[in-house]
Amino acid sequence: MKAIGSERLLFLGSSAVVRQIGEHLAEHPEIGLSAIGYLDDCQTSEAEFCGIPRMGCLTDLAEVVAKHHPDRIVLGMSERRGRMPVSALLEMRFSGIKIEDALTTYETTFGRICVRELRPSQLIFSAELGPRDKKVFWQSIYSFAIAVIAAIATAPIMLLVAVVIKMSSRGPVFFRQRRVGRNGSEFTLYKFRSMYANAEASTGAVWAVRDDPRITPVGRVLRKLRLDELPQFFNVIKGEMSIVGPRPERPEFVETLIQQIPYYRQRHCVKPGITGWAQINHKYGDTIEDTVRKLEFDLYYIKNLAPSLDVYIIFHTLKVMLLSRGAQ
Repeated sequence: MKAIGSERLLFLGSSAVVRQIGEHLAEHPEIGLSAIGYLDDCQTSEAEFCGIPRMGCLTDLAEVVAKHHPDRIVLGMSERRGRMPVSALLEMRFSGIKIEDALTTYETTFGRICVRELRPSQLIFSAELGPRDKKVFWQSIYSFAIAVIAAIATAPIMLLVAVVIKMSSRGPVFFRQRRVGRNGSEFTLYKFRSMYANAEASTGAVWAVRDDPRITPVGRVLRKLRLDELPQFFNVIKGEMSIVGPRPERPEFVETLIQQIPYYRQRHCVKPGITGWAQINHKYGDTIEDTVRKLEFDLYYIKNLAPSLDVYIIFHTLKVMLLSRGAQ
């Protein structure tokens, strides 16, 4: 099934990124992009991949374009030096055909940035990469206003939660933990306690996992409804967090993740958020691969930071809370 008004894509190359795009487009025609075929080095070509037919060699570009009239040409060659048909691409670009890198198509298709294939130069020379000072300023203003209103509106709920926690298990009502904020600065994150007191006394800092045995019965309910996050409105009021942004991580983990994952440090160029683009797009996970996937969503959010995107994220977060799908 082809989406009405969809753009027809011609791929140059069959890199891993192109294959991911092709597979995703085949499964999601509603995106509005369809692949008509691909051209590649004739020495390594396949008849097709992900249902995308091979239409010839790179040298056949002009002929294929004249015959099939693609709306967009996507460059996904693993090796471009000396192989890319530069002259033909220039002619087509000036004729009005859109030409873009496969990583740009990946971003449009998946709503995230592919860090595995991303080159530092693409970030350094990008004219669109955020955050813009003006957008960050206005985000701080409306985040503060929303947090004040939300803290007042949810005060009765927070009082009730505090009483239930105090009556159900020993330990403090609030959970305080050091987290990494904007530009690597540390701050104290506030949450309602959902774990048993001194849960990490014998283990030290460890990642939370699904069905974590350290969580109290009341804590499971709080987490499912995300009520344990309510005290973070005070972090926003203090200017340490925003309503929307990458979720803040613990310093013990950040140092390790920076060493293991490219561009992880760059997610700290904006304030962390109570909710975020990664939280509404990726299911719960506690592996390095899950962290990489969330980073891809975080970098997409940073690049596209805007009030409209924040409104979209807040709306979907509220929908998750009302449908009780649980924290991610």
